[in-house]
Amino acid sequence: MPISEPTFVPVSGPAPSALRAGFRFGDKGTHSSRTLMLEELTEVLAAAPSTADRDGYSAAIIVDNCLSKPTASTRRLSNQRLGELYALDPKCAVFRVLRRLWFLEERGRPLLALLAAMSRDPLLVASAAPILALPDGTEMQRSAVRDALRKVVGERLNPAVLDKVVRNTASTWTQTGHLQGRMFKIRKRVEATPCAVAMALYLGHSVGFRGDELLRSGWVAALDCSPASAQALAIEAKRLGLIDLRTSGDVLELGLDRIDPGPARG
Repeated sequence: MPISEPTFVPVSGPAPSALRAGFRFGDKGTHSSRTLMLEELTEVLAAAPSTADRDGYSAAIIVDNCLSKPTASTRRLSNQRLGELYALDPKCAVFRVLRRLWFLEERGRPLLALLAAMSRDPLLVASAAPILALPDGTEMQRSAVRDALRKVVGERLNPAVLDKVVRNTASTWTQTGHLQGRMFKIRKRVEATPCAVAMALYLGHSVGFRGDELLRSGWVAALDCSPASAQALAIEAKRLGLIDLRTSGDVLELGLDRIDPGPARG
């Protein structure tokens, strides 16, 4: 079962490596106006070559109109929001890892998008605890999500905007399969994949988790993985050449040099 209070950063706070990797922290996020934008992300990654830089992704969206938006202003706004959520920039390590894993495993793409977006949107992270704590088959309580968000944003958002964030985050968790239904959102467990677990471990390591903590962090919990099932999938990710992993009793050593192709390689 997922942990009831998932932790996405160590108690001591995020490591400096998180900012270098492209994480964003604070009390603001794209989910005040958009959702996961999973369909748009899929279209952009299909349209832009692996060698594209940030300008190349912008051109695919604004000039080539790969998202089929009706006006130039909506194209520019989509480019901005996708950039906020995913960077769309090979200089950003989170995006490099996302893009690499994206084309290795189609089934895990919604979870990969979720993990990347969570690393860059504090509002989405704030919504995680009340969603992940729900037993399978139970209805999402919007008030619980609203209360979790209020703890992060304080009084910065008025009730109408906060309700919009609740709707947007609920839509995102529906796009990833954690929720089902339109009017009434029902919790469903998702099935993690080796690539998704590899990315969860990469993100957890970036913020400062080490050893067995990596298997118990919120990044893994977001995949509905127990530590044992996460370790099994991590071993499969190792077999695929994505990570280096050594275990000895309760000691876990993780090597992530293989997962990031580096900026020079897109």
